[in-house]
Amino acid sequence: MMTLKLNAQNLQGKNWTARKVENTYVVSIADKSGIVDALTDFVVSQKIKAGQIVGLGAANEATLRFFNPETKKYVDKTFREQLEITNLTGNISEVENKPVLHLHITLGRDDYTALAGHLLDAKIRGAAEFFVYPVDSRIVKTKNEEVGLNFYDFEKE
Repeated sequence: MMTLKLNAQNLQGKNWTARKVENTYVVSIADKSGIVDALTDFVVSQKIKAGQIVGLGAANEATLRFFNPETKKYVDKTFREQLEITNLTGNISEVENKPVLHLHITLGRDDYTALAGHLLDAKIRGAAEFFVYPVDSRIVKTKNEEVGLNFYDFEKE
């Protein structure tokens, strides 16, 4: 039997634990914790400036946002029920020199229908497992006033 020894490091923070293997992080968020707060704490503690986040799990409360291009405002709606996080995908960038998570989520209900949208936050109820893939660069977003959203600004470093 061959044993493979990986260059792994275990980490811990506010409502999360993680393992870093090479340049990839595997993150677990504690039960009853907020996804956005925990992942933001993780990103700040690891000094990740840019990257990708993917994950799944379960939540019992989620607030989704939907952007209305006519009003240039988000419409928020909170769902308080047990939900399966069938997919969470997003990115890490900077806005005004602060790390920002841009996350979208698909949630399964107990009747097998789905909810989807921009994630404002969700409370974990059960497991929450994420992979974070950092990019060795600083990616900045700036507000496009005409559209009302933040866009990548590759001229800023």
